[in-house]
Amino acid sequence: MKAVSEMEIAQRAVELTKGGAFLVVQAKGRKNVMTIGWTMFGFVWNKPVMMVAVRNSRFTHGIIEEADSFTVSVPTGSMQKESNFCGSKSGKDLDKFKECGLVTTQAQKVSSPVLKIPGYHYECKIVYKTAMDPKFMDKEMEALYPKKDYHTLYFGEIVACYIGE
Repeated sequence: MKAVSEMEIAQRAVELTKGGAFLVVQAKGRKNVMTIGWTMFGFVWNKPVMMVAVRNSRFTHGIIEEADSFTVSVPTGSMQKESNFCGSKSGKDLDKFKECGLVTTQAQKVSSPVLKIPGYHYECKIVYKTAMDPKFMDKEMEALYPKKDYHTLYFGEIVACYIGE
């Protein structure tokens, strides 16, 4: 693992995330991985922050609500099969780690594990969360929520960032 500045690789990570990144959360003996395509990087509250969005209808939502952290792994190699699987199957019904052959390792600074894959890895301590309120949303975005299954936005202070081989 090579430590890097989170903003040094942010632009490349954002580009790669469009193809799917992996969010891993663990709390109270449960852990799950899901594919995410929406994320933001920036400085908020004088901290480097990554924001991830998890729909309230997802199994992961129940875990991250109890978690104090999350990790995001952005693959630098082809993991389209795993990304598609983790984005279309529920951890409620099966073990996505086992089904995809994904291995985790203990994170350096947070309680949620990190995937052992080639890519950019972010360890984030949850510092704020907020459920989306559709009355504050641009009407054009309503098409993204035909089932009214809105996201909760999780802001994580990036406490470690590195490139894994």
